[in-house]
Amino acid sequence: MKFYIYTLGCKVNTYESNVIRDLLEDHHYVASTSFEDSDLIIINTCSVTNTADNKSKKMTRHARKVNPKAILVVMGCFSQISEEVKDDLSIDIVLGNKDKSKLLTYIEKQKKQKRIVHIEDLSHVPFEPMKLKNFNQTRAFVKIEDGCENFCSYCIIPYTRGPVRSKPASEVLDEIQTLVTDGHKEIVLTGIHTGHYQDQEVSFADLLKQIIKIPGLKRLRISSIEMNEITKEVLEILKESPILVDHFHIPLQSGSEEILKKMNRKYTKQEFINKIKEIRTIRPDISITTDVIVGFPGETEELFEETLQTIKEISFAKIHVFPYSQRKGTEAAVMKNQIPNEIKKQRVKTLLEVSKQLEIEYMQKFLQKEISFLPETYKDGYVYGHTGNYLYIKMKGNKQDLNKETMVFLTEENYPYLFGEKVS
Repeated sequence: MKFYIYTLGCKVNTYESNVIRDLLEDHHYVASTSFEDSDLIIINTCSVTNTADNKSKKMTRHARKVNPKAILVVMGCFSQISEEVKDDLSIDIVLGNKDKSKLLTYIEKQKKQKRIVHIEDLSHVPFEPMKLKNFNQTRAFVKIEDGCENFCSYCIIPYTRGPVRSKPASEVLDEIQTLVTDGHKEIVLTGIHTGHYQDQEVSFADLLKQIIKIPGLKRLRISSIEMNEITKEVLEILKESPILVDHFHIPLQSGSEEILKKMNRKYTKQEFINKIKEIRTIRPDISITTDVIVGFPGETEELFEETLQTIKEISFAKIHVFPYSQRKGTEAAVMKNQIPNEIKKQRVKTLLEVSKQLEIEYMQKFLQKEISFLPETYKDGYVYGHTGNYLYIKMKGNKQDLNKETMVFLTEENYPYLFGEKVS
């Protein structure tokens, strides 16, 4: 059977889709390149915003329209909470965020009965065992945690993913060792609330200490971490080990004290600023990227301006900007003073311009310097890849350069690249 997986949303979904791909190929399924040319279609959905819900619905309808005969599987966050998906008779198998790794069992059952809907309460479920074998890229993601208990006022994820649960440390280390042995130079730790990892007595910092000792591992990256999870122990590892890269992605969400409180974030603006200063005392040139939501209910022009000033004071290397999405089932959805879409669009545009300016300023710091990067892709006589601090490098080269740590002398900034000449 030919299969096609369409993945929406976060890196956790990407990881899970790749695990499913491994499982299917191990059982002689063959990957296809389109909905039309598939016997089995899997849509791994997202529900982080209303826009994500709509994309999930759109792709489900499109898949069934272009291929009415395929077995259609819809799984993930949108499935977990959507009555619409459960009631959609055009979908053959509906799974939530439990038992994705048992998909083969459900496919066999579906062949004997007409339709399967399997959605479980996630309140007390354990971490679902998953292991990625072959990512086939320089950088491999490893899911170490699932669930979130922060209950930010704008976010539905605690309801779609359930409470925090963690992969046993021994399984994390075994998975990473396998990926490194297979040739991966960089591992990215990911989860819904990655820094909240806890496996019995093993804390997140304890896990990092064990991972950096794995022979052959060149880089360890954390996909995202909350400010208050960067503990003294984590900072000590940053200080001592060059394997932990010069890059943290730390969500700010708002630079306004008032909006942070409304969002139910667990820090103040000044605490966030102080943490960044502390990190930079250890690694002055570290790349710190962030997420920011604009147009949150009650965000006046003055409060948006406060966010802009906070961002400039911190001087992020890049900002991922999101317009606030009124998410049904969250506290913020019923708050007063919802912001019109036109104002949100303008604020997104303004912040993206600030982000590009900050990104270019950060890139220019490294001109006329030597730096190591990992070539990841090849096209038209050039290789492209990232440094540890996530600068995007373009260098003359060939396919033989891929996945080999390379020193380059940075000569020119041409956004979004930095051009580099190979150091012989």
